[in-house]
Amino acid sequence: MEETGNQFVTIYGRNLIPELPIFVHRPYLIVTMADLWGKFKQYFDKNLAGVYLVRSLEFDDLTKDLENLPYSNCVIGLGGGQALDVAKFIAWNKRLPLFQVPTSMTVNAAFGHRTAVRFESKVRYIGWAVPEAVYIDFDVVQQAPKALNRSGVGDIFCYHTALFDWKLAHERGKTEAKWPYDPWWAAQSERVLNSVLEKVDEIHDVTEEGIRTLMNAHRWGGATFHNAGWNPRHIEGVDHFVFYSLEYLTHKPFIHGQPVCLGVYVGSEMQGNRAEEILNAIYRVGVDIRPEAMGVTWDDVGQALKKLAWYVDQAGLWYTIASEFIVTDQFINLVRERIESVYGTWKG
Repeated sequence: MEETGNQFVTIYGRNLIPELPIFVHRPYLIVTMADLWGKFKQYFDKNLAGVYLVRSLEFDDLTKDLENLPYSNCVIGLGGGQALDVAKFIAWNKRLPLFQVPTSMTVNAAFGHRTAVRFESKVRYIGWAVPEAVYIDFDVVQQAPKALNRSGVGDIFCYHTALFDWKLAHERGKTEAKWPYDPWWAAQSERVLNSVLEKVDEIHDVTEEGIRTLMNAHRWGGATFHNAGWNPRHIEGVDHFVFYSLEYLTHKPFIHGQPVCLGVYVGSEMQGNRAEEILNAIYRVGVDIRPEAMGVTWDDVGQALKKLAWYVDQAGLWYTIASEFIVTDQFINLVRERIESVYGTWKG
């Protein structure tokens, strides 16, 4: 069996942002974040139609803002996951060419066809947008906070728990008719996962090799949702559900990879699936999964885990270990003890 579908055109290099005004469709709209625009506005010229600064991922907010956008002939997404997702949303609604420029390795949003928007704080993936190209500037990525770059492993490490969940659902007779267990796709996912696990030190140090390794993995991962027939089973499971439950209960913003990596570790403990090994990999690459590092508490995490099965059910998510594992205070204490034995207790 051969993999179907294309992966996104991806360009690695330096000084890539100043080149954009020379060849993108004019006038162009830039979608970015307020804290980033000051760093990059010097590279754009009189053909800039306007700048949309992302403030919300709620569908209703974004839809209202569409009405006030200036006329443009293309969209440039510049930033992390939120900016890249909103750039896709605008390009999709306006039927405009799209260029994506991730400024860190945080998530695979630059390579996804759909946009992760919120409907009353619940995540849904909608739309269709394929960029003309994704531009990855080594210097720009290396200048981003290391914690952001390292956190990008969350969207790859999650294959570890997702693959277990998919096989578990298959064994329980709980897989969806449209997503039957497919050993070939599982093997492809495991291959990409291993490529990242083998380079955790390079990713930790944000070397060129580390950037290529993680971004190539993101490129495969973002495209495979579509290429596998909109099948998320081999790339997402209990790992993301822990994140969604925590986000739903706290309504707080997160660096995506931190709660996802927490979900990878907690899910691995639920599954009895090489939990110590994956916890050490998360620590070694430099992602802090202690709740305090994410601006929440152990009580918040405990509540999110206890309500996990309920959240999965009411959100209509697929069958994973979360659907059958009973979270107790003893389990939460075990998770905390093991995390703190590796990271140490939070000092504030």
